[in-house]
Amino acid sequence: MKPSTGRQKALAKALTALIPLAPYADAEAIRDLSGQRKLRDLPPSIAMWIATITHIRHEHTDYDALLDEGYDRDSARHFVIEQINTVLTTWRATRLLDPDDDETG
Repeated sequence: MKPSTGRQKALAKALTALIPLAPYADAEAIRDLSGQRKLRDLPPSIAMWIATITHIRHEHTDYDALLDEGYDRDSARHFVIEQINTVLTTWRATRLLDPDDDETG
């Protein structure tokens, strides 16, 4: 997909800067998430970070299974931080989740 608007170009640049080695299928899914209406008013780098964490959480961790087991959202998010950081590290991310931050998306 070739970016056609200034926003799409900025998001593509933020994606490449944040997770340069993400697999194509994951990168495309993250790009789609970052374009959602609820993220449009955010700067591209923040929208991309939120989309990346959301995608990894749902596609590469036990997050949904923990919710199904009855864990509340915050607890489930806490338990998958290391799994998320492992994926981010594999993709050579320039940023990781900090377990002490409340910005886990």
